[in-house]
Amino acid sequence: MSTLHVLSHSPFSDTRLGSCLRLLGSDDALLLSGDAVYAVLPQGSALTPLQEKAVFILEEDLLARNLDCPQWATCVDYPAFVELSIRYDKVNSWL
Repeated sequence: MSTLHVLSHSPFSDTRLGSCLRLLGSDDALLLSGDAVYAVLPQGSALTPLQEKAVFILEEDLLARNLDCPQWATCVDYPAFVELSIRYDKVNSWL
């Protein structure tokens, strides 16, 4: 059963991103939104593990923080976010 994991908290404020990455299965994906988009920064310790996963990033949140979408990720808008929510069997928001 595939799961879309949605993370919105900064990877520098707690361990949610690391916990999420440990649980991601081969059919799962991760959507970064809000301050979680800071995970794409080069100094982020999660950068290498992220590059090996199916990662989607909410484009609006990247733009709000003046960040670029890395080549290894897919930027999505809100309609595409809804489509992802339908495509995966479950959605898990890391609150």
